[in-house]
Amino acid sequence: MAEITAALVKELREKSGAGMMDCKKALAATGGDLEKAMDELRKQGLATAQKKSARVTKDGAVDAYIHAGGKIGVLVEVGVETDFVSRSEPFKEFTHDLAMQVAASSPLWVTRDEVPEDVIEREKAIYAESDQVKGKPENVVEKIINGKLEKFFAENCLMEQAFVKDPDRTIEQVRTDLVGVIGENVEVRRFVRFQLGETTVAD
Repeated sequence: MAEITAALVKELREKSGAGMMDCKKALAATGGDLEKAMDELRKQGLATAQKKSARVTKDGAVDAYIHAGGKIGVLVEVGVETDFVSRSEPFKEFTHDLAMQVAASSPLWVTRDEVPEDVIEREKAIYAESDQVKGKPENVVEKIINGKLEKFFAENCLMEQAFVKDPDRTIEQVRTDLVGVIGENVEVRRFVRFQLGETTVAD
């Protein structure tokens, strides 16, 4: 059985367009076999977003959400293929839920690809110095560091966060589900979060 690494999960996500947790489950069920896991996702109808993910999102919307009596404000930009779909209720609901998510969970980036390399290296260095890894074999240390890094991404990258309205799903899974409903690609482009008294904003 092949080790189910973060890189393997990411590769399956990119190929299938399915959510991270669905990819992990498919890989676990197929012993880490990428092709069999892809087939498993197709059987479950979870790989339908794959072809749509390459389409250009030339339309879309900017949504806003104000929270805590005007103390927190969020803007999100979400792309979609046509103006018609950008005015549909499922799309509007998604953009508003996204703005609420940013207000509640304070992500710093949209995806892990946006996390600067120096930030990742700093996190790894902190984990490597922690009491949890002291005296452990090198391969165990690597697994612990990778596990902590995955948790870091899940907490700080919007698409990997647990959806506040349904914590069993990530935002990426919600996006993938929406693609299946509306039949068009959906791209979460950027967000900005303002909090009264703070001098920094996430973008």
